Amino acid sequence: MATVTTSSPATLQPCTHTSRHGVARYCPSPLPWRRWSYGRMTTRATASSHGQPSATGGWVEAPAGVAAAAGEEGDSIRRLQNGPDVRGVALEGEKGRPVDLTPLAVELIAESFREWLREELQRPAGEELRVSVGRDPRLSGARLSAALFAGLARAGCSVFDMGLATTPACFMSTTLPRFNYDASIMMTASHLPYTRNGLKFFTKRGGLTSGDVEDICDRAARKYVARKMGFGVGGMPPVVMRVDLMSAYAQHLRDIIKQRVAHPAHYDTPLKGFKVVVNAGNGCGGFFTWDVLEKLGADTTGSLHLEPDGTFPNHMPNPEDATAMSLTRDAVLANGADLGVVFDTDVDRSGVVDGTGAAINGDKLIALMSAIVLDEHPGTTVVTDARASDGLTRFIASRGGHHCLYRVGYRNVIDKGVQLNTDGVETHLMMETTGHGALKENYFLDDGAYMVVKIVIEMVRMKLAGLEGGVGSLIMDLEEPAESVLLRMNILGEPKYAKQRGTMAVEAFKEYIQEDKLSGWVLDDCGDCSVGEGCLVDTNDHPNDVDAYMYSRAKLYNENKRPLGMVHVRQSVHNPNIALNMQSYVPGGCKYMAMDLHKRFLLASGVNDFVDISEVEKFVK
Repeated sequence: MATVTTSSPATLQPCTHTSRHGVARYCPSPLPWRRWSYGRMTTRATASSHGQPSATGGWVEAPAGVAAAAGEEGDSIRRLQNGPDVRGVALEGEKGRPVDLTPLAVELIAESFREWLREELQRPAGEELRVSVGRDPRLSGARLSAALFAGLARAGCSVFDMGLATTPACFMSTTLPRFNYDASIMMTASHLPYTRNGLKFFTKRGGLTSGDVEDICDRAARKYVARKMGFGVGGMPPVVMRVDLMSAYAQHLRDIIKQRVAHPAHYDTPLKGFKVVVNAGNGCGGFFTWDVLEKLGADTTGSLHLEPDGTFPNHMPNPEDATAMSLTRDAVLANGADLGVVFDTDVDRSGVVDGTGAAINGDKLIALMSAIVLDEHPGTTVVTDARASDGLTRFIASRGGHHCLYRVGYRNVIDKGVQLNTDGVETHLMMETTGHGALKENYFLDDGAYMVVKIVIEMVRMKLAGLEGGVGSLIMDLEEPAESVLLRMNILGEPKYAKQRGTMAVEAFKEYIQEDKLSGWVLDDCGDCSVGEGCLVDTNDHPNDVDAYMYSRAKLYNENKRPLGMVHVRQSVHNPNIALNMQSYVPGGCKYMAMDLHKRFLLASGVNDFVDISEVEKFVK
């Protein structure tokens, strides 16, 4: 593979390479890199096997009968679909989980993405498509990136390698004027173990839907056996151009802070005098420390785990991780910082710690963002997933907003917000309790760095206005559940049957309540947007089917018809297990609900025949 290092497409110079279509490549002058390894690694990509291209420059497909006979091997590609993403095991080391995200699988998915993209954009078959690629620091990234480059190039794409990047930056590469690519792919598995990896896809319209990714994986599955049999292989090594997207993205974030703070004394360094600690968890978030906060004047002394390390030696980069939040809290207090920031691996999620050391994630982070957004857009609607608490609903209502509970899954929550705006319901904030957050003002993009930018701006504004207490004071009146407990029940048997069995368990829970076999339990119809507690009616006749049959939410009432708590039962998208989220309104309520479910549902229904309920049994004893 020919590799060209560039800064951005701003200043173009002729390169010595040409594409296989005979079109000359152009690349700009390189810029020096500072303190991080964006774009420094040279990756060699080769086709997985060799053969001859067709006379038209395309690649020979297998006969229809062969493609239709993909069977079990083709299904292994289809099972890589993970909602709106692709996820799989990329390295050996997981007990009972063989490697399934192979270079061949990635290569075929890349080819299929180009096919899908051409049809989506209605481009002629021979017209060039420009696709950027970024990755997180996982150990499997270099090898799988080579396969990704090869698949895209074979399919006729011009490939632009961003090197180490963030997921939101990948999307921004389709909108920032110096880049403006047709599409982008981020290679990441977010908070999952270092053995995993995956792909996230973007066009100028945003992230792909579950249906889009299903289509792409289905195309790749039909190619899989054909490739195994020697059809449609070979080609010249791809030409990949290196681009410095992250510098432009960081400048974009800096400009937003400077413009919106408009500091009267030092416009270009609005964070002068502030201390901010960043915990990047050895993922991709270190850039925010060096290229955003420090360049705006902030003191980042005490920041943690900024250097990328694909083994994640300290803790998983995850704002839900107790270790990550605890270490950040300690660093904030030790350094007298005004704010602490925790990013996940690919920086599409974040959490913060205020100056008192209080962790702000989950419902608290949604409440903080709601307070900020409702001050800017009075009366707006906030969309969250169905795991959000009743206290959050009351918090949003107390500030004049509306709370729409919707399906779990960040893509579902975001798409619900898009749909509500289309229907004329002003909706500026969409957030999952996991930390995924999107804003109408920012392309409906779940961007953890942008969320922190909004919080940083509010922090500075409060200081300029002479307000005490920092950003944590904005959510002092948030009512939290008396107890919150998360239990997981592993789905027994082969992983390939996990989704089917998980759906069976969730549906059985719904049916038990509907058939009055669980007296006191009442289904909360949040799957179609709960109409209780001020939520809006779902007017979408064709909602995304992600998680539609994978979860259920119900409340338990006592004999006086007073609610004791809420249970959310959901099949995991990432692993073969069922998550049981419980929130109690009274002390001891979670154990009481778990005991009731254990006796009257898990054992009585026979679900325990294919679901491991030992964690529930341990909790209730």
